[in-house]
Amino acid sequence: MTNVIEQLGQWAVGRVREMGRMLLFLLSAFAWLVRPPFRFHQFMKQLHFIGYKSVFVVVLTAGFTGMVLALQGYYSLRKFGSEGLLGSAVALSMIRELGPVLAALMVTARAGSAMTAEIGIMRITEQVDALDTMAINPMQYLVAPKLVGGLIGVPLLVALFDVVGIYGGSLVGVDLLGVSEGAYWNSMESAVEWKDVYGGILKSVSFGLIVSWVCCYKGFYTRQSAEGLGRATTEAVVLSSVLILVCDYFLTSVLL
Repeated sequence: MTNVIEQLGQWAVGRVREMGRMLLFLLSAFAWLVRPPFRFHQFMKQLHFIGYKSVFVVVLTAGFTGMVLALQGYYSLRKFGSEGLLGSAVALSMIRELGPVLAALMVTARAGSAMTAEIGIMRITEQVDALDTMAINPMQYLVAPKLVGGLIGVPLLVALFDVVGIYGGSLVGVDLLGVSEGAYWNSMESAVEWKDVYGGILKSVSFGLIVSWVCCYKGFYTRQSAEGLGRATTEAVVLSSVLILVCDYFLTSVLL
C-alpha cells in the first residue's frame, strides 16, 4: 500500500512539474515573440502551412458536417412541425460548437502532428543545437512563428468552416428536403446573435493557441530516438485533442 501511494505521489509530482515546464515554455515563446529581429518570412510561412494548406480538409469536413446536421435536424424538427427552424439549428450548432471544435481537431491532425515531427527531427539531428551555436534562439525562430500561425490561422479556418457548413446544411435542407429557402435563412438571421459569434471567435483563438503550444512543446522536448519522436507526435495529437474538448466545455459554461 505504501508503494502504491508513493508511486501515485511521484506521478502527481511529475504531472505538476510537466505543467509548469509547459507554462514556462509558452511564456518564453511569447517573450521572444516581441523581441527583434522580427522574422516576418517565418510568420507568413507558418500561416501558409497551418492555414492555407488546411483549407481542403477543413472545407471537406465542414461541408459534410453541415449536410449531416441538416439531415438529422430536419427529421427531428419535423416531428414537432418546426422544419422552418432548421436554419437556426444548423447555424447555432456550427457557430457555437461544431465549427471551432472540428476545425481545431482537423488542424491538430494535419498541421499539429507535422509541427511536432518537424521540431522533433530537428532536435534529434541536433539542428536545434546548431541554431544556438549560430546565436539564433530556437524559441524565436521555430516556436514563436508557429504560435502566431495558430492564433491567426485557426480562427480564419473556423470562419470558413462555419460558412461552408451552413451552406452545406442549406444544400440538404432546401434543395434536397424541400425546406423553404426564406424560412431557412430568416430563422438563422433571427436566432444568431453577436454573443454566439463572439463565443466562436474566442474558442477558435483558444484552440489555435492550444494546438500550436502543445505540439511545439512536445516536439521541442522530444527524446533522442526515433521511438521518442513517434511517441512525442502521438502524445501531441492526443493531448491537443483532449485539451480542445476540455477547454470547449469550460468556455461554453462561461459563455452561456
